[in-house]
Amino acid sequence: MKNHTSLTTLILLGLTDNPQMQVLIFIFLLVTYTLSITGNLIIITLTFVDSNLKTAMYFFLKNFSFLETLFTTVCIPRFLYSLSTGDKTITYNVCACQLFFVILLGATEIFLLAIISYDRYVAICKPLHYVTIMNNRGWLVIGCWIAGLLVILPPLSLGLKLEFCDCNIMDHFLCDVSPILKISCSDTLFIEQMAIGHAVLTLVLTLLCIALSYIYIIKTIMKFPSVQQRMKAFSTCSSHMIVVSMTYGGCIFIYIKPSAKDEVAINKGVSMLTTSVAPMLNPFIYTLRNKQVKQAFLDLIKRMHSNYHNK
Repeated sequence: MKNHTSLTTLILLGLTDNPQMQVLIFIFLLVTYTLSITGNLIIITLTFVDSNLKTAMYFFLKNFSFLETLFTTVCIPRFLYSLSTGDKTITYNVCACQLFFVILLGATEIFLLAIISYDRYVAICKPLHYVTIMNNRGWLVIGCWIAGLLVILPPLSLGLKLEFCDCNIMDHFLCDVSPILKISCSDTLFIEQMAIGHAVLTLVLTLLCIALSYIYIIKTIMKFPSVQQRMKAFSTCSSHMIVVSMTYGGCIFIYIKPSAKDEVAINKGVSMLTTSVAPMLNPFIYTLRNKQVKQAFLDLIKRMHSNYHNK
């Protein structure tokens, strides 16, 4: 992304030129963004104020909600501004920052999902050693951030050398790898191959970790004597498995394909779902299927109601 004097701004075409569709998309994204931020902030708040949610599992869930909050904030508000004002321009530096954080936060989320699966494996398969093993949970989260940086820095260092000539129109609503490589007049084959290689390596390694964790989890659960115990154990893992399916499905569709210069029209729709709908659903998936989180939320409401009346 070489900063030519002739390329100080970029134009993001968005999703559609239809004014009625733009209004519907604006309302849809505003609602999903508000629900996403609200849901994730509630989870973060509950893990801080409720003593029953101080375990490693909820520590990882709190960090995942924090990542989701940052991720959707990096992607959606700028597009909402564009839809409301009609201003489709974005400066080169803002675009570069958005691209950096989209990939960094997305990759960090992927690694954190693998860590959450490991947490479930230890909790179910090695319960007596759970506290000891998960005592270093802070370092595990830091490791996810470091791994996310290692994923993005090599291709980003090459991307900063790309030349764009006179074309500054991107067929997307945010700055992502595919639309940026598509408008570059440089030879992007090597950086495409590196980006795909990093995406494949990240997804395969983390998915392998998740798959192995759940193979051992299922084997252990099937040995439980009662059906009730087995159902309870499965319910603690089901939310995570749903979130993993949505996250990996979107990433595989968007990033793992032969060429980043292929048609990106379909990717725009998938990207909108992964940046707005998935972050909105994740808090509800974790809370609606988790009695402890629901109880913590009810306790917080009762506490706030009591404090209000005491005043």
